[in-house]
This record gives sequence, C-alpha cells and structure tokens, in this order.
Amino acid sequence: MITSLPDNYSPQHRRPLKPDITFVHVRLAHFVAMGAGIGLIRFAPGTMGTLVAFPFYWFLETLVEPISLLLIIDVFFILGIWACAVTGRALGSPDHSGMVWDEIVAFMLVLFFTPDHWLWLLAAFVLFRFFDIVKPAPIGYLDSKLKGGLGVMLDDLVAAFYTLLCLAGWKSMVLFESYF
Repeated sequence: MITSLPDNYSPQHRRPLKPDITFVHVRLAHFVAMGAGIGLIRFAPGTMGTLVAFPFYWFLETLVEPISLLLIIDVFFILGIWACAVTGRALGSPDHSGMVWDEIVAFMLVLFFTPDHWLWLLAAFVLFRFFDIVKPAPIGYLDSKLKGGLGVMLDDLVAAFYTLLCLAGWKSMVLFESYF
C-alpha cells in the first residue's frame, strides 16, 4: 500500500487541531486551558470565558478570605502558564481562541479590585473585553512576541491592569463623590 502526503507536508508544520469535548477531557491541562469546555463555544469564546469568571469568582469569594482569594488567583495564573503551553502545543496553535483560562483568571483579578455594584462590574467587563480584543500597546507586542503559556497569560494580565487603571481613573476623576 502506498500513501501519499500532501505537497505542502512538513513534519515541523502541523495543521492546527479543532478541539472537541473529548480533547478537553483527555488531559488536565486541556481541561484547564479550555475553561472546562467553555472554549468550545464557537461564538466569542473569550467573552464567554470572561463571563464564566463572574460565578467562579463569586463562589470562591464566599469560601475564602480576600488574601487567600488573591493567592488562589496567583496559583491559577501559574497553572494557566503550564496548561496553556501544553494545550497550545497539542493544538498546534500557541494562542488558540478556545483557550479561555487566561480570560477567566485575568478577569477574576479585575473582579477582586472592582466594587461590587452592577455598574462597576459592567464597566469592568466592557473595558476588559475592549483591551483584550483591541490589544493596545504593549498588549499587542506581548501577544506577538511572547509565545507559549506565559505569552497567553501575560497579555490578558496587562489587559486586566489597563482595565483597573481606567476604573481607578474613573473613580478618582468622575466619581469623586460616592454615588454607589
């Protein structure tokens, strides 16, 4: 039996995989990076991952003290570096759109520092999605230059920083009197 390979075949260049629910459940790294399957949602998986951060954060907030919650978010960030690196290699795409753990963890950090009022939370969500999608400097630079798990996680961390910076500016310049 003779099999032929495509003309553009190269052992170093694999075609990216399309993940499915089986892929998510094969390894812990895939499960984490794909946000327990949330990343499989075809329409705006990053936005869906950001939305998942709300109940996940609120659940953890009821269980632990604030400093412990911040440490858990730190551990989640480090876990994300490993999980996104492993999953990116398996998918053949270092920053696959289905990997949403970076959005979940970064937005949990935003929620930690955001007042618990619907207007603040809505503003935080919109700002975070804006910075994550538009990728202003240095987010775009980090996204293009840093590959692997650290790059995946770090660009969303900077988007979270920008979000918190805007919220702090809004609070200090516009809402100098407590409306909430």
